[in-house]
Amino acid sequence: MKKSKLFLPFSIESGQIFRASLALLILCALPVAGQNRQIHSFEDLYPFIDESQKKEVYSPAGLFTSSQKSIVLQFLPSLNFLNEITDPLFKRDPSFFVESLKVIPTKNPVELLAIYNAFRNIRGLKGRLYRSHTRNETIPLFEDATRVESQKKNNPIPDPPAALSIPNSEVIYIRLKDVNFGNTFYRADINLKGQGILYSLSNFKNLSYLFFTVVKEDRFLIQFYIEPLTDGILIYSTAGADVSAFIASKVDMPSAVKKRVDVILAWIIDELHL
Repeated sequence: MKKSKLFLPFSIESGQIFRASLALLILCALPVAGQNRQIHSFEDLYPFIDESQKKEVYSPAGLFTSSQKSIVLQFLPSLNFLNEITDPLFKRDPSFFVESLKVIPTKNPVELLAIYNAFRNIRGLKGRLYRSHTRNETIPLFEDATRVESQKKNNPIPDPPAALSIPNSEVIYIRLKDVNFGNTFYRADINLKGQGILYSLSNFKNLSYLFFTVVKEDRFLIQFYIEPLTDGILIYSTAGADVSAFIASKVDMPSAVKKRVDVILAWIIDELHL
């Protein structure tokens, strides 16, 4: 008796086409960095800011405020993850805070990947200058800047080559030789949030001046939210620290923190080659 042949609904050639089509459908279903990314305008994120304030935002100085009383953040953008910016700050119960907002106009769109890679080039912080009113001269704020292995291993390691994609989150450990506080150690958290990047810097060792502890471990926080807009780059930052009344009477902490925010901001702008 002859065996019956198995009936195939498609030929070998059509089967190859079917498999190729299936593979294409799977690839199309995978997330692609930057695919269909919505680009906001400034008005999308700040519908409540008037024209005079907007002019300040687009100026080189930007908008800036500081307070040593209760925290009232004035320039928070309209985002659905604001608690991820405010909660870490409130949790540290800072005795003061600073807040700033600016937009850097650009001729060409800036890719989010370029911003991510800028944050990873830690050695670019070395030697950045600021104006010291105490010394009446311009001096480097960070005499050295390097990555370190981890919170427990402070051996310096090199910055990695430029990345080709952005992870959802990443942690970097940093040592900055501060002109005022000596060797300072920070944990940097880089997170993809909304259409931008949230960058948080917190100290994992005490900050000291001479023989005094100025800020205890994990009581100092600087945050940047950076997002490419239709006509520039939005940079929102907030920072605060929990310091004793004695230290606050001896050191102008809001000014000290603002200088560090400004230097970090200048580092990012330079790394983007705007």
